[in-house]
Amino acid sequence: MNAMPKFLPADFASDQEVRWCPGCGDYSILKAVQRTLSQIGAKPENTVCISGIGCSSRFPYYLETYGFHTIHGRAPAIATGVKLANPALDVWIVTGDGDGLSIGGNHMLHLLRRNLDCQVLLFNNEVYGLTKGQCSPTSRTGTRSPSTPFGSVERPINPCGFALGAGARFIARSYDVAQSKMPDVLKRAHSHRGASFVEIYQNCIVYNDGAFERFAGKKAAPDALLWLEAGKPMLFANGKKGLRLNRERLKLEVVPVADQNSVAADVLVHDETNRSIAQLLIDMPFGSFPTALGVIYCDPTPAFDSAVIEQNNKASAGKKRDLNALLRRGDTWSVDGDPRIGIG
Repeated sequence: MNAMPKFLPADFASDQEVRWCPGCGDYSILKAVQRTLSQIGAKPENTVCISGIGCSSRFPYYLETYGFHTIHGRAPAIATGVKLANPALDVWIVTGDGDGLSIGGNHMLHLLRRNLDCQVLLFNNEVYGLTKGQCSPTSRTGTRSPSTPFGSVERPINPCGFALGAGARFIARSYDVAQSKMPDVLKRAHSHRGASFVEIYQNCIVYNDGAFERFAGKKAAPDALLWLEAGKPMLFANGKKGLRLNRERLKLEVVPVADQNSVAADVLVHDETNRSIAQLLIDMPFGSFPTALGVIYCDPTPAFDSAVIEQNNKASAGKKRDLNALLRRGDTWSVDGDPRIGIG
């Protein structure tokens, strides 16, 4: 028997013209997702991409899979229905910082706490790109925009912190042009059974260009990034710096590492299951600490859809399924009236 042919990245590219602004980070993310689908052996007929509203939410048009471009913020609700109706489908949710954390924040919270088996890719460009650059839930304090001309006075949402607080069991980060790293992060997210939340920093070249230049640009500082690996010391700056835990103050600290071959014993080793350390990594101040990327937290628990299906199977075991009998069960009555007006 001949083996089924493996799908190449190009097989996951639709016939639709990709229409984002030239230089938009979404192009890179699209390529990474297509490569990932090929590498995990995905089948187009078993894959569905569901999005809300925003630049990122054009994704379903550009993937040769099933797709559903839903309404603003409601992708998690639609995805839940899709997964429960057909658990065999591989569900990917694509959303943005506005769509997923503003009007869709409530839906996102419940999807994560329920632990639906799906992958959530949240593109974070810290601005409303589709509607011309207004301040978004993740915009930094002081951001000047059409909706905050004197500078935002709000404190921004930390997407990964939101996910952790909502009960997500898999949290990871990447950035748009990290083509050598992002597919590995996405493959880990896909292999996790339950809700996988991946924040992807994405440059909006028109309305917020260079927001992540310090760690994601071509001239990024070598001490600005920390790529986490399970069971490996938290080293960055070409191995010359590390993170340790100040146990008295319960805070992370940056420490120098003199010898890369003999890492100091107090440099933290990454334990993906440690929720407390995950919170500290997520909360590291932008600039004075490196930005933590890769898989930050992974502690699996049974998925929502599996639990629902198991419960339904137990409840229906040994019972005859008769819709007519169900509708007529219990008290029934008939309405009598004047036949001239069609009642009776």
